[in-house]
Amino acid sequence: MNIITQLISKIVHFFLGSEYERRNSAMAKEKEAGVYVGETEAKARNFEDDYHAATNMLRTRMDRNFPDNFHARLGSGKNSPYDHGEDRALAVDTTSIAIAMALRNGSTVRQAAEAGAASVGI
Repeated sequence: MNIITQLISKIVHFFLGSEYERRNSAMAKEKEAGVYVGETEAKARNFEDDYHAATNMLRTRMDRNFPDNFHARLGSGKNSPYDHGEDRALAVDTTSIAIAMALRNGSTVRQAAEAGAASVGI
């Protein structure tokens, strides 16, 4: 009887195990890309947790488009630095307002992050 139970267990694992492995690897890839929030995206949570999850989803996109206090040349022939800190501060304020308004209107975390990204054009 013990052998039959082990055999059935191995057969079930053979057919269903690969599905779980694919799902887990897909979640890992989404986490690395910064787009996976988890089960909490669909569940009702408090505003602060939703807000922080949405800003974390948006952080890498913000870093790419609005560097933090990064000085760069405006052109190849010019030697004048440009401070992106003020642009980033304005973008952070704009996305914060958009995320908060979206969450207050009942959006999910992912929808709120997309609203924040759309508010600054990224």
